[in-house]
Amino acid sequence: MSNQFFALGLGVGATNKENEWLEVFYPTPVIHPEKSMIDAILESTNYTGDNATIILDESDLNRLHMALLKAGNIEQAELASRLKASSQPIVLCLLANDLAPTNPVEVYLKLQLISHRLVRPHGTDLTGMFGLLINTAWTSEGPIDVRELADRQLSARMEGKTIEVFSVDKFPKMANFVVPSGIRIGNAARIRLGAHLGEGTTVMHEGFCNFNAGTLGNSMVEGRISAGVVIGEGTDLGAGCSTMGTLSGGGNIVIGVGEKCLVGANAGIGIALGDRCTVEAGLYITAGQKILVRDENGNKVATVKGRELSGKSDLLFIRNSETGAVECRTNKAAIALNAELHAND
Repeated sequence: MSNQFFALGLGVGATNKENEWLEVFYPTPVIHPEKSMIDAILESTNYTGDNATIILDESDLNRLHMALLKAGNIEQAELASRLKASSQPIVLCLLANDLAPTNPVEVYLKLQLISHRLVRPHGTDLTGMFGLLINTAWTSEGPIDVRELADRQLSARMEGKTIEVFSVDKFPKMANFVVPSGIRIGNAARIRLGAHLGEGTTVMHEGFCNFNAGTLGNSMVEGRISAGVVIGEGTDLGAGCSTMGTLSGGGNIVIGVGEKCLVGANAGIGIALGDRCTVEAGLYITAGQKILVRDENGNKVATVKGRELSGKSDLLFIRNSETGAVECRTNKAAIALNAELHAND
């Protein structure tokens, strides 16, 4: 049996009445675990190989705790010991290989690997994950299968209580599972689990970040980061702007934004931007859009479709106020983020 693992997580979960998983919380997921940790798991559990989900009882946790202590994995040993007091199911998820997930336990581990910054967006296989997750009411009483919500609400009312429903979705908000260091979030409900927020990122109240997407460093986000979109260091997404994702509409191009870019307020992009690019406020650039390219002296060079400029650096996209034509010119002034506004200490 190989001692090379992709990832593992020891966590506490929640299930519905049919014992189907609603969520799993992994306090300290591990990427590429050391051989000593793998050996401790092999010694203390019934793991037989491949990707596996193992439900642990108190005696299992005792054995795992002692094996991890012996191996010198103090943090994970202490977690195993603490989880013995849980009234909720305890699960050990072992991913020998980075394959498409086969159950919600694996999905939640992979999403938390991204939000913990252990892997970047697109750094793990999430194929088919939507079909594995149950539509869930995320409430003041924890996750509730939406099919069981009405009964739970009635029971609460009969006791003089109210269950507050924050959202009904297959995804919870990231901040209920992990808050990475060095970030600010104006509205935590707008950051889904599986988002990757780099050190120094500020997400203002109207900013949004989907799963398997996010920032790699110091960025200001007042617009929308759609699923799969990755934003480079020093980039500013203006208020109300949009980055086109690939979850619907038939698109298969992964949109990304490079470093030190500015997407203006209420603007949008359906192509990738390289480094030091600017899109004028209110201008939406799509892959099929005709764009007039001018040189540094303002002379016409060519008319191309947006996709031909995708991923190129040092570009300025504007709309000619006289003709209405979308133009692309050399970007002579790269943006700089306000250091005082981005102090997240």
